[in-house]
Amino acid sequence: MKKLTIILMAAIIFTSCKSSFNKVSPSYNRPSANDYQKRVYAASTGRTVGSTTENEPRIVIYNASLKLFVKIPDSTNIRLAEIAQKYEGYVQTLGNKESVIRVKSDKLYAAIADVSVLGKVKSKTISGDDITDQYTDFQIRLENAKNARIRYLELLSKAENVEAALKVEKELERLNVEIDALEGKLKRLQHLVVHSTITVYMEQKVKPGIIGYIGIGLYKSVKWLFVRG
Repeated sequence: MKKLTIILMAAIIFTSCKSSFNKVSPSYNRPSANDYQKRVYAASTGRTVGSTTENEPRIVIYNASLKLFVKIPDSTNIRLAEIAQKYEGYVQTLGNKESVIRVKSDKLYAAIADVSVLGKVKSKTISGDDITDQYTDFQIRLENAKNARIRYLELLSKAENVEAALKVEKELERLNVEIDALEGKLKRLQHLVVHSTITVYMEQKVKPGIIGYIGIGLYKSVKWLFVRG
């Protein structure tokens, strides 16, 4: 009886502890599907993305290229410009053989689907370039340069003579150039992350003349005589 009482008390204590643990233990949340997009737009607005871990999404630049057989390249280019505008992007270049547009990254696949109906698709490629390490490196270098500039400004205010002041000003000038360059590189990467590039290579369909149709007919006739499925 004594043993039974001890066992019951132990069971009650264990159940109580388990219940308390479940109440105070925070639940682990997996990254949602929107985490990548939040990361992209954090980059686009210039906010600090922070260091990456195994559970954090990477920063990727996506590009696509299509080879199309088209009837009239000029008409195709008009449609490409409309697609770029439809998906919140813009036209980079338009040509008779090659055109480049940019669209919002989260609308890339929808834009590719629209481009694919402009002609007969010969080939299609979608690629991703992971720039997480490069982006993080630029951020760290920019932060270090800005911190160094603050220290040099403090030194400039304490310079005891003109010579010392000139040396500090020279370093400040170098840091300002470095900061401008790094900010420019980050903005470029941010833009490419938010706006995916679609390159369209066009080959014009050549419509044969009367003699051409006769040649095609003869070829098919001869082929039929020798090769039959």
